[in-house]
Amino acid sequence: MIVVLFFSKLTEQAGDEYVATDQRLMEKARTAPGFVKVKSFTAADGERLTIVWWKDAETLRAWREDPEHRSAQAKGRALWYRYFDMEVAEVVRESHHARQTPEAAVELADSPSLRSGS
Repeated sequence: MIVVLFFSKLTEQAGDEYVATDQRLMEKARTAPGFVKVKSFTAADGERLTIVWWKDAETLRAWREDPEHRSAQAKGRALWYRYFDMEVAEVVRESHHARQTPEAAVELADSPSLRSGS
C-alpha cells in the first residue's frame, strides 16, 4: 500500500472555486481504481494535512496523471496554495486495535467458546 501525505496552506485566492474543485476531485478519487481511503486535518495555524492511501504505486500514478487532477495541480501552484509539501511512502507494516465497548466485552466473556477454553 502507498500513502500520500499532503501538507498545505491555502492563499486568500483559494475560495469557492478551490472548494468546488477539491470536492469534485475527492469524489472522483474515491471511485478511482486502487483508492483505499482519505483523511484530512487542519491545524490551528491553518496548515492542512491530507492523507491518501492507494493500493499500489501503479494506481497512484494513474491518479497523478488524471487530466482533471493535472489541471487542478497547475491551478493550485498558480493560485490556491501558499505552499505545499508532499511525501509518498510505502506501508511496510500495519497493526490494528479497537477498544471494545463494555457491552461487547460482556458478550465476548459470555461466549461459550471462551468459557470452555476452546
